[in-house]
Amino acid sequence: MLSSATDTIFQGQSISGNQTIVSKGGIFELGFFTPGKSNNYYIGIWYKISPEVTIWTANRAAPVPDPTTSKLKVTKTGNLILYNSKIRVWSSNSSSYLSSSTNINVAILLDTGNFVLRDQTNSSAILWQSFDHITDTRVPHGWIGMNKVTGEYNAITPWKNTEDPAPGPFLDTIDPSGLNQFVFLWNNSKRYWTSGIWNGETFSSFPGMRADHRYTYKFVDDDKRRYFTVNFTDERYLSRSVMHSSGQVQQWMWYGEAKGWELFWVQPVSPCDVYSVCGAYGICDQSRKPPCTCPPGFTPTSVRDWELDGWSSGCKRKTQLKCGYENSTSGEKDGFLPIPNVHLPADSKQQLGGKGAEECELACLKSCSCTAYAYESGCSFWSGDIRNLQSLSEDDNGAGTLYLRLAASDLPKKTGEMKSIRRIAVSAAIAIVLSATIALILIFIRKRRGESKSPKGPLVSYSYSDLQRITKNFTEKLGSGGFGLVFKGLLPDSDFVAVKRLEGVRQGDKEFRNELGTLGRIQHVNLVRLRGFCCEGTKKMLVYDYMPKGFGLKPRPSNAEQNHMVRSESYLDNPDPQ
Repeated sequence: MLSSATDTIFQGQSISGNQTIVSKGGIFELGFFTPGKSNNYYIGIWYKISPEVTIWTANRAAPVPDPTTSKLKVTKTGNLILYNSKIRVWSSNSSSYLSSSTNINVAILLDTGNFVLRDQTNSSAILWQSFDHITDTRVPHGWIGMNKVTGEYNAITPWKNTEDPAPGPFLDTIDPSGLNQFVFLWNNSKRYWTSGIWNGETFSSFPGMRADHRYTYKFVDDDKRRYFTVNFTDERYLSRSVMHSSGQVQQWMWYGEAKGWELFWVQPVSPCDVYSVCGAYGICDQSRKPPCTCPPGFTPTSVRDWELDGWSSGCKRKTQLKCGYENSTSGEKDGFLPIPNVHLPADSKQQLGGKGAEECELACLKSCSCTAYAYESGCSFWSGDIRNLQSLSEDDNGAGTLYLRLAASDLPKKTGEMKSIRRIAVSAAIAIVLSATIALILIFIRKRRGESKSPKGPLVSYSYSDLQRITKNFTEKLGSGGFGLVFKGLLPDSDFVAVKRLEGVRQGDKEFRNELGTLGRIQHVNLVRLRGFCCEGTKKMLVYDYMPKGFGLKPRPSNAEQNHMVRSESYLDNPDPQ
C-alpha cells in the first residue's frame, strides 16, 4: 500500500479505497471514483482542480462494487492489474513487452494526464501508457490514430450515459479508408462527420483550427503510426476534447484563473446530425431538450439510459407485430401510424415504382419484415429497426411522412370512434358546467333572500376602526335600545348594517365572546340576524342586519323562542346583575 502522497505506484505496491496518486505539478489525480449516483467504482484520472471531470477510465466496462476490497497493483511481471478481492477485473496486459524479468517497474502519473508504466531507471523504456488506450477524452499530447505495428486504432468512444463509462456506439477516429482525416462513426460503420483532408497545416473542414499561438497541431504518418495530436504552448490553459454520449465531440477550455470550463466548439452542432442519436425508432427534434422522444406505441428501451442522456439505446415496441396480413385469427391486424414532417431515413430497403398509396401500404402489410413505408414520388419500404428519424418544420422541402407499422392495440382510435368519444366528452363537460352554474345561482338567490333557517356561519369580529369607518364615525343615529345607541353603517359589499354600541358592559373579553356564541346560534326567520361584534377593551359593540322599516324585531316569534332570545341578549346588555 502507498504510505504517503505521491505520483508513483512502485512495483509490489497498490492503491485501494480512497488512496490516490497526484501528478508532480498537482494537475491530475488517479484513484477510484464513482460517477454521479452510481454504486459502481472505477479506476480513473481526473483534474485535481475539477474532480468531477474524468479524462480516462481503466475498467470502464468492468466496475467494482467496493473500492475498499479492490486494489490497483504494479506486479513483479510488469503488469498493472485491478483486483476485486482476489479476482482480476482489468489488466494493462503489458508483461509481454518486458525485455528482462529483472527490471523494476513503476507506474507514474504525469502532468500531461498520461499514466505510464515504465522501467524505474529508464524513463524511455515505456511498457504501457494510457495515452495509447484513450477512452472518451483526448487532452493535449494525447493522440488519435492507428498503430501500424499492431493494427489497432486509438479512438475516442463516449460513455454509455452520464453514470456509465462503458463504451457507447459512437467513435472519433482516423479515417479507416486511409485518407488523412479523422471521422465520426456510428457502430464503427456509419460516417456522420469528417474533418476534411489534412493540407499540411489544418484539416479543411475543421472549424476550430485557425491561427492561434496557443496551439500546435501535428499530423504524422510514418512507419509505426498514422495519427493526429494537438499541444498547448501556454501551460496556463487546460483543454480537453470529449465525445458526449450524444455522439457530439465537444472541446472545453479552462482559461488561467477562470473558475470553470467553457465550451470552445462542438461538432456536429446539432445532435440530430449524429446518426442514430436517438437509437432505433427514436425521433430527434433539435428544438427540444432533451432532443429525443419515442413515437406512439414505443417506450425507451432503457428508461435509466434516457434519464442519463443515453438516448442511443433507442425505443422498443409496446406490442409485438403480427406477421403477415392474412394470418390474423383475432381480427386485429397491424396498421400504420403516419409521422409527418420528418426527414426520411436514407436506407430504404426497397423502392417500388408504379404503385399507388393504398397498394404501397398493402404490400408492406403483407411482408413480415416491413416495418415502415413512405409514398412520396414512389413506394419505399424499410425493414428492421428504423433509425435516424428527424423532425422538420412543415415548410422544409426535405420533410416527408413516414408510415410506421404498429400493432392494432397501439394504433390511435379511428376517426369515427374519436368523434363519438369527443361528443360524449363535450356533452359531459357542458352538463357539468350547467349544473355548477345553476347551483351557484341558487346559492346566490338564497343568500340574497335570506331564506336559509340554518346558522350563517361564525360571527365576524370587527375592529373598532372598522366600525368607525363603516358608520362614518357613528354619525347616523338610528335610535337607542337597551344598554346602548344604534347607528347605521355601510359594509364594503354595499350591505347596510345596524351597529349597537353597548354601554356599561363590564365583563371580560372571554365571557363576552362566550355569550356572543350563544346569541350567534339563535337565528329565526322573524328575527334580525346578528352578523358580528367588536370587543376592544371597554369598547363592545354588536353588528346586526339593517331593517329599512326600523331596527328591531319583525312580527314576533313564539313566546318560548322569544323568552330564550331575550335572555341571551340580556346577558350582553346586562352582564353583571349585581
